[in-house]
Amino acid sequence: MAIKVRVEQFLVSFVLNPLTPVQETRCLLQNDTQANNPMATPQRSVNMYYMVKLQVRTESVCLRPWAFERVPGKALRGLDNSVIYTSTKEACLAACLNEKKFPCRSAEYEYGSMRCSLSDSDRRTAQHFVQLVDTPGTDYFENLCLKASQACKGQRVFTAPRVGVAEDKVAQYAGLHYYTDKELQVTSEAACRLACEIESEFLCRSFLYMGPPHSAAYNCRLYHLDHHTLPDGPSAYLNAERPLIDDGEPIGKYFENFCEKPPNNANPPGELPVTIDHQQDTNMASNLTRNDANCDKTGTCYDVSVLCKDTRIAVQVRTNKPFNGRIYALGRSETCNIDVVNSDLFRLDLTMAGQDCNTQSVTGVYSNTVVLQHHSVVMTKADKIYKVKCTYDMSSKNITFGMVPIRDPEMISITAAPEAPPPRIRILDARQREVETVRIGDRLTFRIEIPEDTPYGIFARSCVAMAKDSKSTFPIIDDEGCPLDPSIFPAFTPDGNALQSVYEAFRFTESYGVIFQCNVKYCLGACEPAVCEWGRDSLESWGRKKRSLPHNETEAHSQEEDMNISQEILVLDFGDERQSTDFLRSDKPGGVASEANFGEKTVTIVEPCPSKASVLLLGVACALLVLLYIATIFCYYLRKWLAPPKHMS
Repeated sequence: MAIKVRVEQFLVSFVLNPLTPVQETRCLLQNDTQANNPMATPQRSVNMYYMVKLQVRTESVCLRPWAFERVPGKALRGLDNSVIYTSTKEACLAACLNEKKFPCRSAEYEYGSMRCSLSDSDRRTAQHFVQLVDTPGTDYFENLCLKASQACKGQRVFTAPRVGVAEDKVAQYAGLHYYTDKELQVTSEAACRLACEIESEFLCRSFLYMGPPHSAAYNCRLYHLDHHTLPDGPSAYLNAERPLIDDGEPIGKYFENFCEKPPNNANPPGELPVTIDHQQDTNMASNLTRNDANCDKTGTCYDVSVLCKDTRIAVQVRTNKPFNGRIYALGRSETCNIDVVNSDLFRLDLTMAGQDCNTQSVTGVYSNTVVLQHHSVVMTKADKIYKVKCTYDMSSKNITFGMVPIRDPEMISITAAPEAPPPRIRILDARQREVETVRIGDRLTFRIEIPEDTPYGIFARSCVAMAKDSKSTFPIIDDEGCPLDPSIFPAFTPDGNALQSVYEAFRFTESYGVIFQCNVKYCLGACEPAVCEWGRDSLESWGRKKRSLPHNETEAHSQEEDMNISQEILVLDFGDERQSTDFLRSDKPGGVASEANFGEKTVTIVEPCPSKASVLLLGVACALLVLLYIATIFCYYLRKWLAPPKHMS
């Protein structure tokens, strides 16, 4: 779907059919549309565009036939450069067009959460390892206002598409079904390629060169289409109908825009300016102008970034000239402020708890309003107000860091979200070495770990031990995070960002393999322990979050998605021998092998068992004896039969 943003006054949407022969092309105008309903399911149609007029409030809208291409219900996961929250998709598209820190090639808008994700990647720059995925309630938009030089991150080349279809078949389909944006007469293939590369009236993605010129006929066609824009992808080339009349004209050569991989020293996708450092940015003055939302009328420009921590939100400001004034939280100018004297780099730490900075929290989103004030007492029109926001994901999902300024004369929003790292289970022996094979009764340390450099803490509950065949299960930690039998598996205790429990190895009767599985969730900061009753004693276990929720925070955390992690270990009996190397050795990362020591055992052999060779030799000997016996009997009767009879005289 293409999004048209500048059309006639009363036109809302229109349909045209550009992918069929010219004589069948038609245009249908409509005064109503269902495109504004995010729950509406688009109906599939062959060789047809559906265009919608939107009011995008920005001066960056280009004068091309349409500004964005929309793919409903799709998204490119893991390639977000910036995440903001806007009330409409039009504001999201405006943010993409206004983006200054990176070329915004695509945007995704999630209607339910009003989440707007901006990215410097699209279907062509993402290469083959990332594809559009089905995402209900989310629309994917590609920016068509880019310059030709911004179409790719690296080198932009034109080559025949490698889609598993013969080149002449692809060229025939393009010449018959593609909508021709522009036709030219050129002297060579290189001239047609150059025309596509420098085209400015639309984003040229492919061209068809139909051989040397003859008479006054056009021999170069430029298209905004390529195989990525086709609903069926490359399979559309296989299902195409052949022309009814073959006029004998050459099919030509078809080439598409291809983005080569950028150099290794280029910035990787998703790299965001949210880390705090003291290196001077020499390019900031050239990237920000006085007309930018981050600049004031005095020519001072502000580069604002945020860093989300477990107990605070750090707001760093870098300016292109020394700043004098103060930075403070709106409404808390006396208890949450920093005085700035002739500095071009300063930082304000917003506390997340208490009333000193009045940070608000709703369902894992912590927000505040920061004021950059030139005068020490009064606030003027030249001052800047920023809405800063940190989104913490308490589930197992990862969130991409992001920040972007909104073009608003009164307030600029900045959001960031720290990544929630996945936990893992490690089982260590008495020497703190990771093991996979142990013996019953060995003293082991069961650890659930996450990296240290994260604002999150973890808690575990609903832990079970299972036989490898899953026929037997043994609960060790209940749903409240308390141990069911501390004599077999004690309570968890904290060790930095990890949880651990020291226990003695056990196994099931019918299985050597024991699989441990735990349900793990996240806390913001350290988790508080659960108080567990065991007989007359009470103990603390870091298996459950007991922290009370703020008055303005809902119970959504308790309903979020949990994460189950598991780890398998082999437990051998006390008297098991060293005959199976599969049980006694396991390869570790880095080539280190671990070995379980079972001690030396003496085994007395009471009755030795015959070997296969001895049994075979005995069989051969018996067979020879039988043959000798038969031969003896045969010789005896043969001799008796041949002997002459004796007659009595």
